[in-house]
Amino acid sequence: MRILFLGTPDFAVEALERIIDTKHEVVGVVTQPDRRRNRGEVSFCPVKQCAVDHNIKVFQYESIRKEGVEDIRQINPDIMITCAFGQIISQEILDIPKYGVINIHASLLPKYRGSSPIQWCLINGETKTGVTIMRTALAVDSGDILLQKEIDILPQENAGELFDRLAVLGGQAIVEALELIESGKAVYIPQDEKLATHYPMIKKEDGLTDFSQSAKKVFDKMRGFTPWPSAFTYLDGKLFKILKCLPVEDNSFFDGLKVGEVFVQERKAFVKCGEGAVQLLEVQLEGKKAMRTEEFLLSGKLKTGVVLGK
Repeated sequence: MRILFLGTPDFAVEALERIIDTKHEVVGVVTQPDRRRNRGEVSFCPVKQCAVDHNIKVFQYESIRKEGVEDIRQINPDIMITCAFGQIISQEILDIPKYGVINIHASLLPKYRGSSPIQWCLINGETKTGVTIMRTALAVDSGDILLQKEIDILPQENAGELFDRLAVLGGQAIVEALELIESGKAVYIPQDEKLATHYPMIKKEDGLTDFSQSAKKVFDKMRGFTPWPSAFTYLDGKLFKILKCLPVEDNSFFDGLKVGEVFVQERKAFVKCGEGAVQLLEVQLEGKKAMRTEEFLLSGKLKTGVVLGK
C-alpha cells in the first residue's frame, strides 16, 4: 500500500521506522513546521529527521486543512497514518485515501482521550495501559477501534519510561493493523461513549506538588510529570524538583509533623503528606545538578523541620 505518514515527536518515530521496514511504500511524511529552538537555531522534529534519513519526501504545514488538501490529492495515498501529529484533519482529507485514515493512540480507548494519555494514566494510578489503532474521525480520539495492545505499568515507572515502551508497542500494532487492512480482515468496533474519558494537555504549572494529598497521589503525580514538567515544590524560595520518590504509608511514623515538613533520619529524607509521607530519592535544586537525596543532604539545605512549598 502507498502510505502517507503524519507525525511529529519521538513517539511517532518507532512506528514510522517499523512501517518503512515493511513491504509497503511510504510515499511521504507530513510534520509540523520547523521551529526555532535553543539559541534561535532551527532543528528538525524527530519524525522529519527520520524521513530525511530515509530519503522520504517531507511536507510541512501550519494548517494541513488549509494548505495540504491538493498535495494529498496528488500523492493519492492508499491510506494515511497519524501518530501524535498535533493538528486536526478535515473531513475533506479523511475522504481522500482508499482505506481512510488510521491513528496510533497511546491509551486503551475510550479511556484517556486527548494529548497527554501517558502522563494522565500514571497520575491517576492506573496499573495497565496500552495502545489503540483506530479509524480517525472528526471528534478527538473517537473513531472506531481496529485493534488494541495492553501492557502492565511497572510499579515505579515514570512517563518517560512508559513513553518508550508504548512507542515500541505502537510500532508493532500499526504493522499488524496494516496487514489486517490489506488482507480485508479489518473489523472496526465503535467506542462505548459511556466509558470515554478526556484529559487536557499537561502544562508546566501542573507539576507543582500538593503535599496535602496522600503519599500515593504525590508519588503517582511525580511519575506522571517525569521527565516533564517535573514534580516540583520550593525549598528556601528556590524551585526544588522531585525526580524520584517512594510512598510511605505508615502515618504513625510522622505523627506531629506539618504537611510538607521534612524529616531526616539515617541519611534518608521524608516529606509529610496528607496521608503518609514520601521518601525523596532523587532531587534537583534550582541552578544545581540532579543528585541522589543522600548526596544533597550534605549541603545542609534539606533538614528536619524544613517545610517545602512557597
